[in-house]
Amino acid sequence: MKKYKTLKDHVYSYITEQVLEGKLIPSQRINETAISQELSVSRTPVREALIQLSCEGVLDNVPRKGFVLKGVSEKEASELYVVIGALDGIAAQMTCNILTDKDLSRMDFYIQSMDLAIKTDNYEMYLTQQDLFHLVYIEKCDNEVLEDTISRLKSKFFTRGFSKDEASRSKEYLALINDEHREILKLFKEKDSAGLYNYMVNVHWSPTNAHHEIL
Repeated sequence: MKKYKTLKDHVYSYITEQVLEGKLIPSQRINETAISQELSVSRTPVREALIQLSCEGVLDNVPRKGFVLKGVSEKEASELYVVIGALDGIAAQMTCNILTDKDLSRMDFYIQSMDLAIKTDNYEMYLTQQDLFHLVYIEKCDNEVLEDTISRLKSKFFTRGFSKDEASRSKEYLALINDEHREILKLFKEKDSAGLYNYMVNVHWSPTNAHHEIL
């Protein structure tokens, strides 16, 4: 059973979504008033969410400027890949034997959608579909701590809002990553839990990919 979300939780989710969609960029000041008005909440839950994100290392609280979005160094990206890979692998293991045919069909649909996004240079669509692909099994874990931790760690990456040129240069790389999604789906269909964990850790979330966008 999902816990009841407080106003602070809703604001936290909203800000995290803004980060992942590239609507906030590193060093940009967070406009507390705008968030308060957008969500029709008081400044208190907004401030609480910002403080939490600051404690988690997503934001910096800069004197006389307020909360700003932090960037991610290559070293930190590599470290995050190691941790996220292990957690994502655990999520895959936990759900390997309980995904339904409908779940697997959804994952296949998202893979096809990512193929289309790559062909049409629709970088935003690609990232949306890959989020949905991973959420199919993550949300089946019935482990809110695991789900929230993966989401929180991923929020440290600021991948959207790239220029069209950068997206175009990533096209070949994204195609390779989508091939990895196909392999993940294949392992789910084979109910190979050990293989899934190893693939997540040693291939899909290998630190050597950490200088690329979060996938």
